Amino acid sequence: MTEAQAPARLRYRSGARYLFMPVVLAAVLVVLILWIANQDRTLGERRRTNFEYLTQVTWQHIELTVASTVLVLLIAIPIGIALTRRFARHLTGPIIAIFNIGQAIPSIGVIALLAIVWAIGFWPVVVALVIYTSLPVLRNTMVGLSQVDASVIESARGMGMTRTKVLATIEIPLAVPVIMAGVRTALSINVGTATLGAFVGAGGLGEVIVAGITQNQQMVAVVGAVLVAILALLIDFLAGIAEDKLRPRGI
Repeated sequence: MTEAQAPARLRYRSGARYLFMPVVLAAVLVVLILWIANQDRTLGERRRTNFEYLTQVTWQHIELTVASTVLVLLIAIPIGIALTRRFARHLTGPIIAIFNIGQAIPSIGVIALLAIVWAIGFWPVVVALVIYTSLPVLRNTMVGLSQVDASVIESARGMGMTRTKVLATIEIPLAVPVIMAGVRTALSINVGTATLGAFVGAGGLGEVIVAGITQNQQMVAVVGAVLVAILALLIDFLAGIAEDKLRPRGI
């Protein structure tokens, strides 16, 4: 194989890898649509499984997931970076303990408590998801930065680079794969946990699952569960692409 053929083959394999998951998810979605169409549905089941309603609750679910994940990134990554700096290392134990408490508390309990003392709807669920999923991103940020070879940092400092420039151009890029692994974990947790938002009026695909269970409509519950699974796999797939694109060359 010539040198020109090697990159072409690598690109082909990469493209095939990226196409596999969308094709599988699209096939599952088509099967689900055909299965719904062939069911003898009651009026209530038709209302819960029509295209407009499912599109609405899916979009609500995405909004809950994206909003909470963005806030997690804005909170956990800067704190994780700060805790790896010399001036804040003595705070690592107490802050990690606080984030551990957030994940140890059952998410449904946090959502219910916030709904009682604050309000029902979108934002209490987002805050609960942030509390519940910040720890993986925080830990992975710290681990990724701590694994950067000290000799590389010393060499950069010896070349006259400031600590801030070393952090921005060397440490963070090298830590991206580990940080993104934490982000993917947070996204997966958020997609699943966001279904609990249905109990406090936040919408989302949890509405479909809860309605199917409480009204003894098994078909509706199955539709909701399958859509949550498809959404979780799709978001993880997109996060995987982002991880590949952000990964420095050669790593």
